[in-house]
Amino acid sequence: MADIVAMKQGEQSANPVTVAFGGGILRLTLSNPPANALSMAAMTALQDELDRAGEDETVRVVVIDAAGKVFCAGHDLKELTAHRADADHGRAFFEVTMQTCARLMQTIVRLPKPVIAEVAGTATAAGCQLVASCDLAIASTEATFATPGVNIGLFCSTPMVALSRNIGRKHAMEMLMTGELIEATTAREFGLINRVVPPEYLNQIVMKYAQTVASKSPLTLKIGKEAFYAQAEMGLSEAYDYTARVMVENMMARDAEEGIGAFIEKRKPEWKGE
Repeated sequence: MADIVAMKQGEQSANPVTVAFGGGILRLTLSNPPANALSMAAMTALQDELDRAGEDETVRVVVIDAAGKVFCAGHDLKELTAHRADADHGRAFFEVTMQTCARLMQTIVRLPKPVIAEVAGTATAAGCQLVASCDLAIASTEATFATPGVNIGLFCSTPMVALSRNIGRKHAMEMLMTGELIEATTAREFGLINRVVPPEYLNQIVMKYAQTVASKSPLTLKIGKEAFYAQAEMGLSEAYDYTARVMVENMMARDAEEGIGAFIEKRKPEWKGE
């Protein structure tokens, strides 16, 4: 993948998602401020970029961020409302929208590359779902989070899937039933995000995380990420049986042999992704 220069923060773009690549790190920027809503165009663009990243061996880590003061306000309510004029009162478009979003979130979870959310502003509804779906999430002290659908008569049922798999049930229900914004420090306490940092250091900290992860064996990360989400859906005994098999297969890989050998010999490993 050739290096692409991303647009500057706050600039408008004809594309709902802009791309930058360098050092094995692919940065996908939601670029339709002020809301950076997950319109059909935005979700399709994200899906296309993630699909390409999954097949591109040069991509080691994906970072998702946003232009402007809002990370993502969720689905495009104006776009959805416009389709109420359709003959079926919008049902077909609503179904396609929710299916597209569900596929996008599952793609993030199943992508064989780590995905990091860089959250500088507000993430609400499906935007909060996007943060919860990423493997890691780092936020500015100015970031806020909410699942406010209940406030407009539309319970955040699909965001609930990602939310309830990342934070405690009581915390998830609090967010879903009150619809209130929570600050970044509370989101960290809930387990929705990993770290809270001053806004001026957000990009620097995210890049440090991304570079650290990118320095690991891509095969090992792929194996580990897949196993993490798979075992989380299993019972205890099944999970141990499954992960034991995964570790055996992992031990047979060239990168595991190289990594263990390098550790014993006190040298830096050379990863081949094999």
